Amino acid sequence: MSGAHARGRTRTKVNVPRMGTPKAESAVRPSGNGGNGAAGGAKLDLANEITASLVVFLVALPLCIGVAVASGVPAELGIISGVIGGLVVGAVRGSTLQVSGPAAGLAALVAETVTELGVAMLGVIVLFSGILQIVLGVVRLGRLFQAISLAVVQGMLAGIGLPLMFSQAYPMADSKAPGTPIENMAGIPGLFADILTSPQAMIATLLGVATIVLSFLWKKVPGPAKKVPAALVAVGIGIAVAALPGVDVKTLQVGNLVASVQVPGAEQFAGLADTAVITAILTFTVIASAESLFTAAAVDRMHSGPRTRYNTELIAQGAGNTVAGILGALPITAVVARSSANVQSGAKTRISRTLHGLWLLAFALLLPQVLALIPIAVLAGVLVHSGWKLFAPDEFPKMWRQDRGEFVVMTTTTLVIVATALLEGVLIGLAAGIVLAALRMSQTVIRQHVEDDTAKVVMAGNATFLRLPQVIEALEGAAASGKPRIRLDLTGVTHLDHACRNQVEEFTAQQRGLGLRVELLMPGPAKTETPVVATPAPAPPAASAPGPDAQWFYLDTRPLSDSHADHAESYFPVTSR
Repeated sequence: MSGAHARGRTRTKVNVPRMGTPKAESAVRPSGNGGNGAAGGAKLDLANEITASLVVFLVALPLCIGVAVASGVPAELGIISGVIGGLVVGAVRGSTLQVSGPAAGLAALVAETVTELGVAMLGVIVLFSGILQIVLGVVRLGRLFQAISLAVVQGMLAGIGLPLMFSQAYPMADSKAPGTPIENMAGIPGLFADILTSPQAMIATLLGVATIVLSFLWKKVPGPAKKVPAALVAVGIGIAVAALPGVDVKTLQVGNLVASVQVPGAEQFAGLADTAVITAILTFTVIASAESLFTAAAVDRMHSGPRTRYNTELIAQGAGNTVAGILGALPITAVVARSSANVQSGAKTRISRTLHGLWLLAFALLLPQVLALIPIAVLAGVLVHSGWKLFAPDEFPKMWRQDRGEFVVMTTTTLVIVATALLEGVLIGLAAGIVLAALRMSQTVIRQHVEDDTAKVVMAGNATFLRLPQVIEALEGAAASGKPRIRLDLTGVTHLDHACRNQVEEFTAQQRGLGLRVELLMPGPAKTETPVVATPAPAPPAASAPGPDAQWFYLDTRPLSDSHADHAESYFPVTSR
């Protein structure tokens, strides 16, 4: 009785959230408003939406500027992309609570593109990436990105986060990064030596470190103070320290927002003939789309409101990037930091994410002088923290415990991205994931044994070209047994691809040509050229063997210990040569 009661209590604990989920979803799923109303059909709380939008604005402001600086473009372009992410993407119905803007995950890719092709070409690349995203959404390929292996996604994020941390370690010390991720990593010892010999670099570094510590610990602060974004607190501290006498750290250089707009011209559009530009467009499209839709799946798990419409959200992201490209701004993706701040602030509708873009625009137009007071080291510290969250080192041992094959895929993706580039790493990661899936699907069980005058080979599972060496080895083993009869039982094979089928049939023909009796039992129902007679076929006369073209049914009444029971008492057509 006690065991039964214990099991009953366990089932109750497990099933409570599962039973509650449909009710929660039905309560928040609006009727007839396309996901635009407040959750649960409750009365819209405009004051709450405005409050949430201000919180998102405070989180987005330092991130927009920091991503722009890390991307090697003017800070104003980051703000413009943030405004577009709010006013354009935020107004479309794809997702209710997801917030978009310039993403730290694309900073390294943008910086590399700007270095190679120039800032002027960035607009064309982002513009056509947006157009491609719209096309993908229109043809309803949005959910296709959900089919990508989670190990590849986590490896991609880690491969983005690790180089981001090392690249931002340099501006955190008011220094310039050497270049590639490998060069940045190799230059860290020299950076430490420079910090120790320069008092101003030491102050800047301490500001960056303080920003990182605040980002990790601020949520643990008691009281209502923890609701203020950690990045904003760090910016305030940085401005105060930078204003002290004797402190000479680098601060943000901000120009006119309108003057920073660079609409692509005929010269930039002519660059579409360049293979490097086409490659950049495809890379931006794939990475930005994947990051946005992966973020959408993560944000949907944070709340019980309306779910993301993936195709519509992809169109929304495309519309935002199209506008950003026309204005020569940074590419836009959905961002986890801003989205989670929006959810945690109690937002229920698209109003909050749309308004945050309005606050960004108003701040940049009315108070640009405040931006010039922000130390670059603080923004770099914010991005180092973002890079750490993208890297997520805890995911590696977790993946190792769960699935070592997926761990290899995840680690491979990360290492290749760090060593080469984002696109190459993702493609190799996808290839590794496909190979892993193919190997696991090709689970073929092959058993061999000899009984009296017969060498028997029994196969089950999926026989594909990946298992062809084992199949050949088993067939050759049967041929080498020296027995006059070979029985190949493939009735337990659920999938037999062309390569394995061809090998088995060639082996059968070859051995029959050598005078051996080969009984071949193929998967699927038995097929004969003549109607099947209800009574068993008569046994051939003992004095003579069947002719070379005769067909007969082979009935083996002796049980095979390694064969399938459901095939042990059936007649099978066999051609004996």
